[in-house]
Amino acid sequence: MPVYTDAEQFYTVLQRVFEKVKERPDAIQSFTSSNLVIRLRLTDLDAEVLLDGRQPPMEVFFGTRPGNADLELTMTADLLHEVWCGRRKLKDAFFGGQIQSSGNIFLAMKLTDLFREAERAYTLVMPGAQSGEDDPSS
Repeated sequence: MPVYTDAEQFYTVLQRVFEKVKERPDAIQSFTSSNLVIRLRLTDLDAEVLLDGRQPPMEVFFGTRPGNADLELTMTADLLHEVWCGRRKLKDAFFGGQIQSSGNIFLAMKLTDLFREAERAYTLVMPGAQSGEDDPSS
């Protein structure tokens, strides 16, 4: 059974996650000084998240946005959930073909701190995530 029932539920959870991420700007300074725009496309929910690291504070946009991103990562929301819960390794999913990318993939190295911080925040927003009790509505 999918973790999220629809894009709105997913956006609600991610809004809370990125609010927590922004509470620790030093932890994501490598991204907010990267001058990068990253788009996450979630195929199972027809959802998009745009992460703007062109200047602090980081801006996050939910839903389809016009314009190009420096790097686009396409995956399922369930896979992102698995990665941020620590059940799947991002590099394994990427090299295993579960994550597709467009743009300069070498830019992904600048996302390490941001994804690490999002992973930390995700387990705070979804407390059952580490134990396997997935409930995005809590």
